[in-house]
Amino acid sequence: MSPAGCPHVNGFKVDNWKQNLRVIYQCFVWSGSVETRKRKAKSCVCHMCGAHLNRLHSCLYCVFFGCFAKKHIHEHAKNKRHNLAIDLLYGGIYCFVCQDYIYDKDMEQIAKEEQRKAWKLQGVGEKYSTWEPTKRELELLRHNPKRRKMTTNCTIGLRGLINLGNTCFMNCIVQALTHTPLLRDFFLSDRHKCEMQSNSCLVCEMSQLFQEFYSGHRSPHIPFRLLHLVWTHARHLAGYEQQDAHEFLIAALDVLHRHCKGDDNGKKANNPNNCNCIIDQIFTGGLQSDVTCQVCHGVSTTIDPFWDISLDLPGSSTPFWPLSPGGDGSTLNGESHLSGATTLTDCLRRFTRPEHLGSGAKIKCSGCHSYQESTKQLTMKKLPIVACFHLKRFEHSAKLRRKIITYVSFPLELDMTPFMASRYSLFAVVNHQGTLESGHYTTFIRQHMDQWFKCDDAIITKASNKDVLDSEG
Repeated sequence: MSPAGCPHVNGFKVDNWKQNLRVIYQCFVWSGSVETRKRKAKSCVCHMCGAHLNRLHSCLYCVFFGCFAKKHIHEHAKNKRHNLAIDLLYGGIYCFVCQDYIYDKDMEQIAKEEQRKAWKLQGVGEKYSTWEPTKRELELLRHNPKRRKMTTNCTIGLRGLINLGNTCFMNCIVQALTHTPLLRDFFLSDRHKCEMQSNSCLVCEMSQLFQEFYSGHRSPHIPFRLLHLVWTHARHLAGYEQQDAHEFLIAALDVLHRHCKGDDNGKKANNPNNCNCIIDQIFTGGLQSDVTCQVCHGVSTTIDPFWDISLDLPGSSTPFWPLSPGGDGSTLNGESHLSGATTLTDCLRRFTRPEHLGSGAKIKCSGCHSYQESTKQLTMKKLPIVACFHLKRFEHSAKLRRKIITYVSFPLELDMTPFMASRYSLFAVVNHQGTLESGHYTTFIRQHMDQWFKCDDAIITKASNKDVLDSEG
């Protein structure tokens, strides 16, 4: 689409187009009244396959509903030469010639007006505060025409963090979190509504931290307020001893989750943690555990929320099944089995394989009404938007305390189809150099689509894909 906008909307703007568009928004998109919601539920089905879901779109030229996912609306547009359709969930207008969702000032104004009417009918008021520049702001923009643009070599968002005394465990996770795209968008759009005292709220501090990172300043930031709040709300991490980065990640997510519960806008949660805060929206998945009785083959299923997946490694005291290089699925995700190297997919296969619990761990079967041997299998019931994988390199037991240095190959793009249908793009890797007793944490983070940087406390240096993929993880 050209910078001037979509040229194909002019063909739609004839006769009573404004009134027609308003009716579509009222009846089939925002649906403010009970009657219109009922009508939408009954009538909004794909005219080709009868499905309710699959991103339904409505043609703007005739009465036709079609699936976007299955391209039924695309077929209609091609056959009828009806180039514009509206997304019935979000209200965006799609042009099949431009092959993109388009922006038109007049159409956007109608969409906003009808959305406000619908919210008023539902008695919820405005869910998000809208912003329009004031006359004074427009005047300032006219007198200051220079604009900041994001270019391929732009360093906005890159900033070192001063080590405040063995705080590399915190710095490396903060770098990963500040480069999590959806989390960045949340904090930079000022979406947090604090219900606590701001000087004790970790979400307020993270919001300030994002402002610092994306301010354009290049000098290293001193995260002393963040450290103080971590010590206050996660007392097991207080002090200047060396700490575990994975433990800090879980503690930080937990405190952020507790401190941003007022930001969910009352929407129904769509994750296993039954919470609609930004942390659960991004990081929470559902882990399904199926325990099968070996006698009656009855299955007991539980689903638990998770923020990360901890994976065993070869070389640990936990048995790790043998894998032959070039064997079944060895090239999945483009991971290399060179020299018999273990891949992230191998670790996930081991995590999701059936496990015989044995005679020493019998469970009471609800079918047999007695204690029986069983098998247990873990699968991903619901994958989070951002997947965190924790490689269990630190081993603690009664006889042993050590760091496992087994190399694990991981890809830039991770296909989760064997475990559940989804795909992930790599954007951060946390690394540890040293031993179990003494060491140092660093992070690789992705800036834009193909720019990688290594964050070592206050020092940030350019990195290559090879540097990232060869790192220990």
